[in-house]
Amino acid sequence: MIQGLHHHAMRCRDSEETRRFYEDFLELRFAEALEIFETKSGRKTATLHTFYEMGDGSYLAFFEAPDLPFEFKPLHDFDLHTALEVDEATLKAMFEKGRAQGIETRGIVDHGFIESIYFRDPNGYVVELTAKKEGHAAAMDPALNGARAKLARWQAAKR
Repeated sequence: MIQGLHHHAMRCRDSEETRRFYEDFLELRFAEALEIFETKSGRKTATLHTFYEMGDGSYLAFFEAPDLPFEFKPLHDFDLHTALEVDEATLKAMFEKGRAQGIETRGIVDHGFIESIYFRDPNGYVVELTAKKEGHAAAMDPALNGARAKLARWQAAKR
């Protein structure tokens, strides 16, 4: 059985620029940096794998791999985003902090069961901070929310 998230890894342009955003701005603990000089298949590389710890003990991780082609581009929220849970006070404080530091900051968006703010990190990724609202558990309960019926309607409409 899956226990939870250990880490979610993405590419980064520059490890120090990424560290400044995730450690200095988001205040995640910079936990580890692994230097990788050879892959398990024997290919030579010069890659740095960094890890940032969240409050639940899971990590966001990044690979700076200049020898491997990768196109960095600003992503739309629907393409990919990472949503990190915070409390309501932190959500409001981080909204103000992002604006004060000139970081692209959007929100506060009320989704009914959560409120969210959005930042763009130095790599173009969208990072969402989200605070649960009253009724969150019921909203996320498939026995109450009709998730399977909604999926079935969606699939039928696509045909």
